[in-house]
Amino acid sequence: MINSARLHSDLSRLGRETDMLLATVESLADNEMTVPSLCEGWTRADVIAHLASSGRALVKLIDWATSGEERPLYDSSEARSREIAALAALPREELIGELRESARNFAEQAQRLSGELLATEVQVSGKAVPATSIVALRIAEVVVHHHDLGTAWTIEEADPDSLLNALEAVVRSLRAKGAPGMTLVTEERDEWVIGDGGLRVLSDRAGMLQWLARGDAEHVDLDGPVPALPFW
Repeated sequence: MINSARLHSDLSRLGRETDMLLATVESLADNEMTVPSLCEGWTRADVIAHLASSGRALVKLIDWATSGEERPLYDSSEARSREIAALAALPREELIGELRESARNFAEQAQRLSGELLATEVQVSGKAVPATSIVALRIAEVVVHHHDLGTAWTIEEADPDSLLNALEAVVRSLRAKGAPGMTLVTEERDEWVIGDGGLRVLSDRAGMLQWLARGDAEHVDLDGPVPALPFW
């Protein structure tokens, strides 16, 4: 189970990040929804649709953790793509409504994580994730994909602990995908070692996240050439 104080803290931060995301999304006009996002090949509407779809899917991980019965996020990658495309094609108000309802339902269902967990780990895209980190994973998605919308909102506006959640999720993914060896150190005194830890990378949490998640190396200092990173 998740300590009730930690779960309350995680859900409070998720609520804050989600409220900022919704404020950004609601500020977008119809024609702004089709603008390309920072996710290659996706428009803003696609990113919003992904967040709505993922919020629904992550409830299956809560079911898995609390029942012990495996519940994959999606039946297949094709099913995931179809759901995102169908949501992205909705009129603006309907799409925003789907995002809002998805967020509300996830936060409500996440309360179940304060009870007994019959699975200590769940699987996300073939990667093992601690069941106690499901809410943190949702926070990571909200923060990174809010940034992907490419609006006036900046990633520095996220809570520092939300940035930490996002970095932990990205590092977990990079390790699973065999990213180049790196030692990542933030000004906030976080440190992660990937592979042999050969390349030393310094930044603050926001700058590190922008590089690891989206390849923007403007705010990182490296003691060697900038490596190519797997896409998160």
